[in-house]
Amino acid sequence: MKNFIKIERARHNLTQQDLADKVSVSRQTINSIEAGKYVPSTVLALKIARVFELPLEEIFELEEGD
Repeated sequence: MKNFIKIERARHNLTQQDLADKVSVSRQTINSIEAGKYVPSTVLALKIARVFELPLEEIFELEEGD
């Protein structure tokens, strides 16, 4: 799964820690999601989308083979 979290964090001037605090996870979790090493739960993905005030599909994108 591809994601645009890093881009959205930059647009909103947020660090990984800032975003982690807003969605109640560790900074390492945000780092792992951005790196594509971890696929977030539905609840976490929705919380991230809410922070950025965007539809889920504008932050996460399925790739071939997902």
